[in-house]
Amino acid sequence: MKILVPVDGSKYSTEALYTAISYAKKLGAELYVVTVVPWTEDIDFEITVTDREVLRKGIEERGESIVNKACDIIAGENIKSYCKAIITSISVPDAIIDFTEKEKIDLVVIGSRGLTPSKRFMMGSVASQVVRRSPCSVYVVRKSE
Repeated sequence: MKILVPVDGSKYSTEALYTAISYAKKLGAELYVVTVVPWTEDIDFEITVTDREVLRKGIEERGESIVNKACDIIAGENIKSYCKAIITSISVPDAIIDFTEKEKIDLVVIGSRGLTPSKRFMMGSVASQVVRRSPCSVYVVRKSE
C-alpha cells in the first residue's frame, strides 16, 4: 500500500503527517511526502530576471525545508518513506492528483486546511478539490483548535 501526505508547513499538514505515519506503521505501507511550490516562470511579475531567479530559488528552498522537516519527523519510525519530492505547479490540487495517479497511490492523507489565513471554510480549497477529484481514497485530517 502507498500513502501520500502533501505538506505545506501548516499545523494541519503536520497533523496529517502524524496520521499518515500511524497508518503506514499499522498497514506496513510506504509513505510518500510531497510539497508543491508555485510555478513562477509564466507569472507576469514586474521584476528583473535576476530578482525572479532569487524569488524562485527562495520558494524552492522553502519547499525543501518543509519536506526536510517532515523527513525529520518520519526518521526512526521504521517505515519505508520517500520524502524528497518537490513538485512545481500552477495548481496545487492538480499536482497532488497527478502525483497520485503517476505513483499509483492508494490513500491520500491531507490536512483540512493549509497556510491560507481564511477560517471561513471548514475545509480548504486544496483539500476539497483533492477529495472531489482524487482517483483513490482521501482521508482529511482536521486539527482541533
